[in-house]
Amino acid sequence: MVKTTKRATKKTIRKRPGLIHSTILHPYEQGRRYGLATGWDHGYWFGQCEAVIQKTIRPAVKKDIHLLYVATGKGFPYSPIDEAIITTLSAMVTQLSVTDALQDVSLIAKEKRPDLVLVLDGLQLDLVHPDEMRAAGIRTAIWFTDDPYYTDVTSKVALHYDHVFTLEKTCVDFYLQHGCNNVYYLPLGFYPQQFRPRNPSRSRRKEICFVGTAYWKRIEFFNEISDYLHLKDSLISGIWWDRLPNYEQLASKIELNKWMGPDETAETYNGAKIVINMHRAHDDETFNNNSANIPAISLNPRTFEISGCGTLQLSDIRDDIKQFFIPGEEIVTYSSPKELTEKAEYYLKHEEERRGIALRALYRTMRDHTYERRLETLLSTIFG
Repeated sequence: MVKTTKRATKKTIRKRPGLIHSTILHPYEQGRRYGLATGWDHGYWFGQCEAVIQKTIRPAVKKDIHLLYVATGKGFPYSPIDEAIITTLSAMVTQLSVTDALQDVSLIAKEKRPDLVLVLDGLQLDLVHPDEMRAAGIRTAIWFTDDPYYTDVTSKVALHYDHVFTLEKTCVDFYLQHGCNNVYYLPLGFYPQQFRPRNPSRSRRKEICFVGTAYWKRIEFFNEISDYLHLKDSLISGIWWDRLPNYEQLASKIELNKWMGPDETAETYNGAKIVINMHRAHDDETFNNNSANIPAISLNPRTFEISGCGTLQLSDIRDDIKQFFIPGEEIVTYSSPKELTEKAEYYLKHEEERRGIALRALYRTMRDHTYERRLETLLSTIFG
């Protein structure tokens, strides 16, 4: 009888200082070494991210304001934005009252007499409420979250408020031309308690990912990069991706018709080496109430959420991007399917450059693009 041993013959090659690579190892030893290297690498990276975040922390100073916040009343996916804004405001003003668009808002406002009523989105709120509040001498403001895609509706809503804030710069003139007197450009931000560097599970670790809805313009673009994504450890998550002509080719990499909450989205961003950001086209046929054909040049909230996770972002080009990030230093842009795949391939092979850009984006985002910073701007605009 011949005795067998579990110990395999080892042949080692030293490729980098401090790392021993074995050509033949027992699977347990392979797993142990891989886990050790991966854990050390992520721990070091996580420490770098936390050091960057610590540099952006400022002491909280509350404004002596009583604010009534009116949540959308729409539920998911708007509810996480409401939650982020409510939690942020609670640390910024001396008194915060909260209701939603399905309640008797004007009655609540007349009872509480706040310094400001701030309405998010406002499409669920009966217009009798802002009219009654203004008639009672209560200052009102609305913050539109989906411009320019619902401007056929919002153009009628905006006139009923004292102050109008829009996340799309091209809509400022649009609302002014419709008779609004106080209109301001204010993009949404991100909530750092949710979108921040994390330790993602092994199953979420990918080379490239995209999270979002398969609008037709996106389908056209992703159809051209499907061969590339097929060869990569990639992930696409969202609704309607079975519209892809090459759906079967990518089916194993697609989480079809999945709506992820902020925590799972943040983990997905953290797990990817590169996250693709593609803005919604202003003239896409799906759920678009933009008969004025107002172009979209401003950034979506996803831009800040991705960067807040400390992940390299490949974003399509928007005219307004330079106001928020330095292209090539804090964000990487693309203008065609070919350019996206070329840049993705480059940064997958140049890890130090990829991580350097991601760290600079993390710092810029934590410093300038949180909901706290946006709401500071909003309150200063109204109260001086």
